[in-house]
Amino acid sequence: MLQALSGKTLPRPPVWLMRQAGRYLPEYRALRAEAGGFLDLCFTPDLAVEVTLQPIRRYGFDASILFSDILVVPHALGQKVWFEEGVGPRLEAIEKPAGLDRLSRDGMHEALAPVYETVRRLSKELPPEVTLIGFAGAPWTVASYMLEGGSSKDFAAGKRWAYGAPDDFQRLIDLLVEATGDYLIAQIDAGVEVVQIFDSWAGIWPEEALRRWCLEPAKALTARIQKERPGIPVILFPRGAGLLYRDFAIECGAAGLGLDTTLPLGWARDELQSRLTVQGNLDPLQLVAGGDQLTQAVERILNHLGQGPFIFNLGHGIVPETPLDHVSRMMEQIHAWNASERRAG
Repeated sequence: MLQALSGKTLPRPPVWLMRQAGRYLPEYRALRAEAGGFLDLCFTPDLAVEVTLQPIRRYGFDASILFSDILVVPHALGQKVWFEEGVGPRLEAIEKPAGLDRLSRDGMHEALAPVYETVRRLSKELPPEVTLIGFAGAPWTVASYMLEGGSSKDFAAGKRWAYGAPDDFQRLIDLLVEATGDYLIAQIDAGVEVVQIFDSWAGIWPEEALRRWCLEPAKALTARIQKERPGIPVILFPRGAGLLYRDFAIECGAAGLGLDTTLPLGWARDELQSRLTVQGNLDPLQLVAGGDQLTQAVERILNHLGQGPFIFNLGHGIVPETPLDHVSRMMEQIHAWNASERRAG
């Protein structure tokens, strides 16, 4: 994976899956049942290490992503965060502007110390050929949960803040840029070799707002990591950014760009892969469905993107109902594919 992120075209692309450690695995569900709350699982290194290693043992992915959650950052800043079974994340929503004053980076690293311990253990326990990925949520995506109090269909609270009180909203984004940078640097110091920044809700903004609230923070975070920890690749995932993916590729200086399922493969090859390594972008529901359509979809992605610097992945996270044997068949197909043979053919 590190070779791919350095810009090399490999005979067979490396492969990992977003959310590869999680609810589709029976061994994860068994451990989760014993762990108590979800945050307890994230903040217990023995358990978090085991969950991170489970998909590596089962499938032999080329990279392992730290098992954690993007909402550990607002938790560490002092916001109340909890997870409700069958509902998902819940937060005590911030109300402007007094709510901002209650957030603080003081004590953040102490709150996140179990995550750093998990990284240190993983860096010793993973096979040397498996790349260890750290991650964080992008400032806007994390802010959306902080303001909505959980998941949202319309992101109305966040949009009202951004449009109606942009200075207050900028304060929150700036705080999250600083906190996220601190968090990623600490993960790197603990042993991660790559970091990915997830902006899962970038696509809800029109162009000017997307540039201000998503692209500019991504640029700032990438620049900080390159300055303070040179040589550590950054992958950006601005899901839903559409044609603005090209701006991320040109302006942010990242080593890799995670593609969502909507991007045309030919466009991604011509407009993005000529500038940096691309990652993606199989639809997670195609992996659920399986059959000939899955084989054809994997082949199409490999044929379009496998002739350049590329990491095979999904266009969003794997879903709980994914059949295990479909993942096995996908892995077999990717491992059998060879770029040099395709060029010769």
